[in-house]
Amino acid sequence: MNSNVLLPVAHSILETQFVGDSTNLELLPEMPTAKILNGNGFPYPSVPCLLGKLQQLLERHRDERHVIVIQDFPDPDALSSSWAYQLIAEQYSIQCDIVYAGTLSHQENIALVKLTGLPAKRWGVQTLKDRDLSVYQGCVLMDSQGNTSQLMPLVKRANIPILIVIDHHGKQEEIQAEFIDIRPNMRATATILTQYLQAGILDFNKANPIHVKCATSLMHGIRSDTINLLQAQEADFLAASYLSKIYDPQLLNSVLQSARSSRVMEVIERSLKNRTVQNNFSMAGVGYLRYEDRDAIPQSADFLVTEENIHTAIVYGIVHDATNEIELVIGSLRTNKLTLDPDEFLKETLGQDSQGRYYGGGRDMAGGFEIPVGFLGGFNQQTDYTKLKWEVFDAQIKQKFIRLISPDHKLIHS
Repeated sequence: MNSNVLLPVAHSILETQFVGDSTNLELLPEMPTAKILNGNGFPYPSVPCLLGKLQQLLERHRDERHVIVIQDFPDPDALSSSWAYQLIAEQYSIQCDIVYAGTLSHQENIALVKLTGLPAKRWGVQTLKDRDLSVYQGCVLMDSQGNTSQLMPLVKRANIPILIVIDHHGKQEEIQAEFIDIRPNMRATATILTQYLQAGILDFNKANPIHVKCATSLMHGIRSDTINLLQAQEADFLAASYLSKIYDPQLLNSVLQSARSSRVMEVIERSLKNRTVQNNFSMAGVGYLRYEDRDAIPQSADFLVTEENIHTAIVYGIVHDATNEIELVIGSLRTNKLTLDPDEFLKETLGQDSQGRYYGGGRDMAGGFEIPVGFLGGFNQQTDYTKLKWEVFDAQIKQKFIRLISPDHKLIHS
């Protein structure tokens, strides 16, 4: 890597920390930055020492084996960012395993992993007791801060230190790590990793077929988290421009053209049948879903929000996790109303649990929520009981949303 080239970062950076070697540097928006030109002639503000700190960490941990933990239901941003980091770490003879506890249920995520050979592994919760974590000397959190994975309690019990956290979501809690790069105003973690690559931390080039596939996945990661670049910022466009010289557009098109499964189509049909419309909001409860079909909920919300005179769609259902014998109300929100903040809307509507954790949250134009069913959860052979349980949750959730959407109006069923 050219030592004179500094890592480009977005103007919107809120926080970048480096913890390790007695160094704790916090960079805030008002801190002055120097303009430089990268190899492609693009001007960027720069953060001195960022790559140096990361390289020093990787050198200290040379020849180790690390586990990269991503959220239970990985999206293209997490998958692609983890792969890029894995390739960077390989230069230091660090073997990284990308793992998740849930499942790949969205057809595009399944296609991305299959068509690119993306090396992510599913660690089902039922197999965790057989995992030997003593082989790992460190943990890396990518597009996550550890609160979206069932694997983290296991990592903590095994006393595996968290070495690196790279994420574009707001800080969730205090994290102890040697290297932390959290930028809440960035649109995608894939953009951050692409900036690392663009700055020269890895000889990333089109001559290497693995690099081409990784670049394709990074392009998909940026695209998916910016809603087809409609919400992209300067940093995302610059990252996409860099990747455009390496990625395989035909491969990406194959990922994007993956067909919806019949089960997903059935859930979308249910959402259309059950939707309730009020003040340009469309709400739909889709009943019980299998754990592996939960990605049908956001896909249904994506579909409902395209209806004429609808600016916001909310879809939810009860997801049964047979492995852990628990049930959760899983919901998804999609909106094209610029004045509606999904994060504030869901937090205000659904509130928080006894430990102060909000049931829902989001980002621009999208959000989600997860509510434990608790004592009423679990399988029951009585059809009348399961039907009654759904009706209670369906009515309660609709009531909470309607209080905020239109407190003075009755529901209108489509």
